[in-house]
Amino acid sequence: MDKLRNIPFSPPDITDEEIEEVINTMKSGWITTGPKTKEFEREIADYVGVKKAVCLSSATAAMELTLRILGIGPGDEVITSVYTYTASASVIDHVGAKIILVDTAPDSFEMDYDKLANSITERTKAIIPVDIAGKMCDYSKIYEVIKRKRGLFRASNSIQELFGRIIVLADAAHAFGAEREGLKCGQVADFTAFSFHAVKNLTTAEGGAVVWRNDLGLNDEEIYKQFMLYSLHGQNKDALAKSRIGAWEYDILCLAYKCNMTDILASFGLIQLHRYEWLLKRRKEIINLYEKKLSEFNIDFLQHYDEDYASSGHLMLIRIPDIDECQRNLIIEEMAEAGINCNVHYKPLPMLTAYKKLGFNIKNYPNAYNMYKNEITLPLHTLLSNDDVIYVCEQLKTIITRIRK
Repeated sequence: MDKLRNIPFSPPDITDEEIEEVINTMKSGWITTGPKTKEFEREIADYVGVKKAVCLSSATAAMELTLRILGIGPGDEVITSVYTYTASASVIDHVGAKIILVDTAPDSFEMDYDKLANSITERTKAIIPVDIAGKMCDYSKIYEVIKRKRGLFRASNSIQELFGRIIVLADAAHAFGAEREGLKCGQVADFTAFSFHAVKNLTTAEGGAVVWRNDLGLNDEEIYKQFMLYSLHGQNKDALAKSRIGAWEYDILCLAYKCNMTDILASFGLIQLHRYEWLLKRRKEIINLYEKKLSEFNIDFLQHYDEDYASSGHLMLIRIPDIDECQRNLIIEEMAEAGINCNVHYKPLPMLTAYKKLGFNIKNYPNAYNMYKNEITLPLHTLLSNDDVIYVCEQLKTIITRIRK
């Protein structure tokens, strides 16, 4: 019998280089938003292949500020997937718009694009697709739907008039570094929000970023300034600008929010970004090993890599056919007893109290529930050894075999 191991679900991969960079930043005397944050923004933009990036406190903040800058609010509707974390939908409520949830396609973690089309009305201003597990959605299909429904779109301000159609804001919290049809995540959706939370492939402990396409006719400098304004209380100068000799005076142009990134976190992120190609490569190796071992017994898993796309390899989503929710939970408990920490991604939003209070009912989203009831997320991180992966698979097989009897 294998020796019991302790395999955490998703610890951060931090080297001495990140620690040293953070120490240097702390010693520099500049720890809030400043030169390191600006450098991190430039490097993110270069990596993604866009002109500008904005670093913020989270992907959630990035999505909410984007909706606000687009002028989306009360009386509007925004569509997102029912199979996601609350952040994809809560930001819609935060700005006062109505949340419209779309079921997944059968046996898919992606929203049903036919149902997406049927959910669009004259009030629809934006769609928030979710790049779950790091695999980009089929944006070609999303834009096809938007094109077909263009006649329904009603702009309510100048920036919406510039688009002349429903705007696509990708929840790419999982998908930094993913690609599809030759384009990187961040180059496809109109706006794209990334997360650098502690469990993400690239972490700054807490943090996120937003980028946008450069072929939409937007004034990139003006959009960047809007994000700066909204993220720093509506103040017309950030701390770096105010620190210049004689430049103390400032104005508050609107009653905004506080969700900027700090230089401490940005310095952490800069080293992570320099290591990122290796991190992606190692994740792919681990996923390939998982797929090889899991294919030996009856388990379905999300396909991360194909001719047309490459995931960021963020989560190892598997489904165990012919088991129910209680059996799934029992498997997770027994995996924990074997020293393996697993998770579930995700509990569909209508199963959560806050969304029940809004009137959502899981019975109206049967495909999402069917995906959820037998889904398990296995550990996937760059601190795993190949032996760890084999151990996880062997323990999983033993437990499933016992439960199926």
